[in-house]
Amino acid sequence: MEIPETKYAKTVDGVHIAYQVLGDGPVDLVFSPGEVSNIDSAWDLAPEMMQLCRRLGNFARVIMFDQRGNGVSDRDMGTAPFEAGMDDVRAVMEAAGSARAVLLGMQDGGMMCALFAASFPERTSGLIFLHATVRSLWAADYPWGWTEEQYAEYHAALDAGWGSLEHAEQHLHWMAPSRSLDAATVGRFARYFRSAVSPGSAVAIDRRTEEGDVRAVLPLIQVPTLILHTSRNLVSPVEEARYIADHLQGSTLVEIESDEYVPFWSAADRIVSEIERFVGRVRSDEDEFDRVLATVLFTDIVDSTAQSAAMGDRTWTEIRAKHDQIVRGCISRYRGREIKTMGDGFLATFDGPARGVRCAEAIVAGIQPLGIEVRAGLHTGEVSIEGSDVAGLGVAIGARVGALAGASEVLVSQTVKDLVAGSGLTFEDAGEHELKGVPDSWRLYRVAG
Repeated sequence: MEIPETKYAKTVDGVHIAYQVLGDGPVDLVFSPGEVSNIDSAWDLAPEMMQLCRRLGNFARVIMFDQRGNGVSDRDMGTAPFEAGMDDVRAVMEAAGSARAVLLGMQDGGMMCALFAASFPERTSGLIFLHATVRSLWAADYPWGWTEEQYAEYHAALDAGWGSLEHAEQHLHWMAPSRSLDAATVGRFARYFRSAVSPGSAVAIDRRTEEGDVRAVLPLIQVPTLILHTSRNLVSPVEEARYIADHLQGSTLVEIESDEYVPFWSAADRIVSEIERFVGRVRSDEDEFDRVLATVLFTDIVDSTAQSAAMGDRTWTEIRAKHDQIVRGCISRYRGREIKTMGDGFLATFDGPARGVRCAEAIVAGIQPLGIEVRAGLHTGEVSIEGSDVAGLGVAIGARVGALAGASEVLVSQTVKDLVAGSGLTFEDAGEHELKGVPDSWRLYRVAG
């Protein structure tokens, strides 16, 4: 099994965060595995967890990392753990080239991801809680948290036994009480725990989140959220997941019938399938958000090759520069958006078809004194936003309409003509046409001068 390269991201406070990227799916999935991890040694010592990540990488680009204080990241844990955790996520996303991602937070990683989703909604396309908690200590309105006495007892056990075979076996039985464990498995996980943190660090990391309470941000989270929780695990009562679902509008709670807290044994199939379904839904929603109704304008210099040859390179370069200046000035004047230049023409979009038509008229008129002519075509339809570019059938139709226009002619589709009714623009019927690569025949109209 090929192991991805471990790289480092540097946070704003100078902490190095180790991360790996696997898979090349269409959606970025940032995975915070919680307070005990080592993304280097896990491939040998906790292959079950890595197999889970591999499966996630079949449909997503998985970006997993060791939180500060863990594994192969810097041991500097910072003075504000959750704020620092948000910086970890942001640094890793930037280093991995991820502008927007689904966040998957396990255990205390859920607190960190919840804060990030509320603080940076523009960078969060979805949120997944996996056995996550939003408060650590017991409270009258949160009776599933641990008491200070329980934490003290737990920390004493960590300090005395962390990394030993006995402690590892007890820990695994706590997290998977029905699973039969052989000596080799216990030994592997004991080594994995030691590679993640030392006994003192295990206690310090747990103490830094003991006071954690991010319940106040739940109503502020406005991204799709999936809450996954096994119903009978001994570590985190399912009531915690139900509490989160009750206080996070629009979230989806999936209770998985299992007593295992670890996500990579009996519950793995269900966990992966639910995450895949959720990520697919997020992607579909994002695609819908990136499709808008727009008027596309294509312009092109008529007989540019012959014109260039007749004028010579120097004169043609000067003419082209003036042409570009005029076109850009018209696009700006009519509040359009220049998408790109293509050969000797422009592609621009407008949120109003009448402005697009008037822009095309202004371009045709403005270019004529240069001794050259342009053709222009417009169509209004649904386009997909792809970064700074646009694509889709609406763009293809606009390009075909533009290609059919004559010298100094503005040609539009029936859709544009219908939408600008009452604007004062007048049109002449240009007949029905087959547009290459576009279904059906299309009636086109030329703008009357």
